[in-house]
Amino acid sequence: MAALPENTVSTPPANPATPERPMIEVILDCLDDAKAEEVVAVDITGKSSLADHMVVASGRSQRHVGAVADQMVTALRDAGYGKPRIEGLPHCDWVLVDAGDVIVHIFRPEVREFYNIEKMWQADFAADAH
Repeated sequence: MAALPENTVSTPPANPATPERPMIEVILDCLDDAKAEEVVAVDITGKSSLADHMVVASGRSQRHVGAVADQMVTALRDAGYGKPRIEGLPHCDWVLVDAGDVIVHIFRPEVREFYNIEKMWQADFAADAH
């Protein structure tokens, strides 16, 4: 085993970045930058143990949906939130990005219309308010 040169200093790895911006803000800015369409953010704080926010957005095509998801992974990592879990990338009809406190659904328009999940969640919460 070769010895390190005398002037080489071994430094411990840096601590992971501490996020400076709220996750929902990073995600909404990323969706805007990526030209996602019809972005809807639903505050589900206290309504679900899954997350604090659910965001639904559309991409124009399978390629656009995949690109938006990839850009979001990069934005979250750069902001200090680590790498989120992602489902649906091979087909890119519906990609789910689970960032922990925020769950993001990115759909092709036809698929979004079929499942209509944001209306289901919003209706459920409106009924709870009464």
